[in-house]
Amino acid sequence: MSFLQVLLLMACICFAWMSELSAEVSLYVSPEGNDSWSGSKPEPTPDKSDGPFATIERARDAIREMKQSQSLPQGGITVFIRKGDYYRTQPFELTYLDSGARDCPITYRAYPGERVRFLGGKRITNFSPVSDSAVLERFQTNTRSNIVQANLMEMGITDFGSLRRRGFGIAPQPDALGLFFDGAPMTRARWPNGDWARIASVPDGEQGAFRYDGDRPSLWRNTEDIWVHGYWTWDWADSREKVATIDTSTRTICTQPPHGVYGYKAGARFYAENILEELDAPGEYYVDTKAGILYFWPPSATENVEALVSLLEKPFVTMDGVSFVSLRGITFECSRGPGIIIRGGSWNRVAGCAFANLSSFAIDISPTSSDNVTDSAKNPIHNGVISCNFRNLGEGGVSINGGDRKTLKPGSNFVVNCDFDNYSYLSRTYRCAIYLNGVRNRGAHNHIRNAPHMAIGIYGNEHIVEFNKIHHVCMETHDAGAFYMGRDWTCRQNVVRFNFFYELGKGDVQAIYLDDWTSDTIIFGNVCYKAGRGVLIGGGRDNVIDNNIFIECTPALHIDQRGLGWAKYYFDGNYNTLFERLYEVNADSPTYRLRYPQLTTLVQDQPAKAKYNHILRNISVGGRWIDLFDGLTENDVDIANNWVQGDPLFIDAANKNFQLHEDSPVYELGFQRIPFEQIGTYEDDLRHELETAK
Repeated sequence: MSFLQVLLLMACICFAWMSELSAEVSLYVSPEGNDSWSGSKPEPTPDKSDGPFATIERARDAIREMKQSQSLPQGGITVFIRKGDYYRTQPFELTYLDSGARDCPITYRAYPGERVRFLGGKRITNFSPVSDSAVLERFQTNTRSNIVQANLMEMGITDFGSLRRRGFGIAPQPDALGLFFDGAPMTRARWPNGDWARIASVPDGEQGAFRYDGDRPSLWRNTEDIWVHGYWTWDWADSREKVATIDTSTRTICTQPPHGVYGYKAGARFYAENILEELDAPGEYYVDTKAGILYFWPPSATENVEALVSLLEKPFVTMDGVSFVSLRGITFECSRGPGIIIRGGSWNRVAGCAFANLSSFAIDISPTSSDNVTDSAKNPIHNGVISCNFRNLGEGGVSINGGDRKTLKPGSNFVVNCDFDNYSYLSRTYRCAIYLNGVRNRGAHNHIRNAPHMAIGIYGNEHIVEFNKIHHVCMETHDAGAFYMGRDWTCRQNVVRFNFFYELGKGDVQAIYLDDWTSDTIIFGNVCYKAGRGVLIGGGRDNVIDNNIFIECTPALHIDQRGLGWAKYYFDGNYNTLFERLYEVNADSPTYRLRYPQLTTLVQDQPAKAKYNHILRNISVGGRWIDLFDGLTENDVDIANNWVQGDPLFIDAANKNFQLHEDSPVYELGFQRIPFEQIGTYEDDLRHELETAK
């Protein structure tokens, strides 16, 4: 062989090797797989000598082995998960060892067109009539024939979990075993059904006790694990508390410490749950943890209907210091605990996934304290949740904490094009569909609905909340906002624009709640219809309310000067939260001085007053225009070019199309067109795959 031929051969070998490294690598996981196989084939070979892996952990480990033996392929690595239910008893754990790279992202995804479910529970298939006469006689006579039972121990289930305190100010914790029937959460047997009892009175000098009306609790034989859940003092603070004793002679319930948040108050609403005798309505259930029996009144026939009980208390997935990894097209369903926890890392995606029937929250993205990752990987940046569906969540939806508030380094994380339906059904206050914390994160094009309290909450700086459709939230609470932030002057330059808020709960509710001295917030181009108050400014300054549409809001705008009224204790030395938070971020630093010069003079500039707010070019139709409180007058607020009388010429108000005709007279005031047609979710490949997978 000549020298030239040798060179050509070596070049061909090198080219082939480089091509192999640059090509995308695919691995496969299947219920029909085997972890001793190569994982390189989508289905078993005819002779069963090779095929997909059986577990996602084996695929993860194969990628680790690949990284140790050779460079990562430039085309990326995809782990395709074949259709089926994957029962999870432990989290799928990814660490910094499992990171991809910018030119080699790693994706764990459902095989195209196939439905993949990670289940944190177990199917119940052994329902039968209740035969124990001692149990039957504890049910009401007219309900006995409707109740069935399942022996959980016969199904191998012995861990029933435990009920715990939950609610306002209490960190999310796993719930006890829950029942989900035909895709929906069932209700622990409770009194009253679907309504509230009221505290009759509170005994003097007796901590943690309240009295009730009527004699219903006299029916309850076993009070060892009864819980009460209520809005004990304020209609924005709920908690579930364990009952210590019930004295039916005095109609007094005593709870275990630390008792209900803010104590008990006459007239406050509550219900009692986990009571066998109260299993008296379709959809209710009770677990006898000593006998291992589930009792249930199914809302429909149990044949051919899936019933699941939740078992997993840990997250489905944990990612610690991981970067360039995506989860795509997977359904996470039926769990006592959360969905996915991401700590630190960058450029990760949760895309086209579904989260359903979780007793806790769905996704939490926040910094990590791990010593195994670099400082740059500790604070999450450029992580995103896109085109996912969230349904029936006991706590909140997606929480993101990214960016550095002292340096104002942005997080640039996002929640985009997601659908949230029925969340916060266990902990009922301050559990948002979306919560943004830190600096410059984004929530956009989401559809949020059906919740007792708020939809979106933020804390921090320069976040963007835009193009979201939000309705039927704040349905059970008062002094509440669909969008909420408050109590910190330094949370500045946040933008709330092009959102549609409509048909919120009745009572003391607002679409956009700038609570307790929220300042320097831009509210632009939003549409608020039957939303209680449209915007509430609670004592803040430097806010701009511009180019919004308010229809049947009462009022469209509320501005108060609470620092001179009921909340003056924030400024008389008794409660220094505002000033402490000002100093905490070092608002006098060059970074803050350059970005937010108003803060440098705020303390010397009558801080208790609501100053420098601008109300410009808004439309108000029906309802009431503006309320000013605590001595504020229109001379204290920049109010100009607003349309508050006459017909602005909506295209189709009867069908909630509040776009304006081109010849609307409001354009002469400088009003800008709102891109109403872009609000809400949109169709993309991820959402299409999620909704058509079989």
